[in-house]
Amino acid sequence: QELIDKYPIDSNDILFIEKSRKEINDILVNKQDKLLVVIGPCSIHNLDLAIDYAKYIKKFQENYPHLFIIMRVYFEKPRSRHGWKGFIYDPDLDESYNINKGIKLARELLVKLTKLQIPIGCEFLDSISPQYLADLVSWGAIGARTSESQIHRQLASGLSMPIGFK
Repeated sequence: QELIDKYPIDSNDILFIEKSRKEINDILVNKQDKLLVVIGPCSIHNLDLAIDYAKYIKKFQENYPHLFIIMRVYFEKPRSRHGWKGFIYDPDLDESYNINKGIKLARELLVKLTKLQIPIGCEFLDSISPQYLADLVSWGAIGARTSESQIHRQLASGLSMPIGFK
């Protein structure tokens, strides 16, 4: 709650997220004749580049009203044994594992993207991190490595946005 209080969203942001979720749902059930496009990096590691990319998407979207573009903002990497676990776990890319910093910066970025009115897509790997971020997400993903996990299917059932399974 402290993190949400420190990086809040206002009523305009809430309306934008609700509208985005509804529009995504309408596209998925063929109530809208738009193409849903989820684009972006495999994982976020540089916040400034993420903002620049979001601004590019925003400008691009203006020219293609038949598309509904969601920016992939994936903070976690599904590694079973080796490698970087993702921005939330190691935001400094130095194996310091400053999770408090990672989750704070992740929420701060999502608030900034929401203020730009960019629909956000996040993959949910950890069953705890969504409580810090899910209110800002328009579309969620359960990845290929976790789609058969009972915990992840239950997590998806409890989230308040459209969810895609890879």
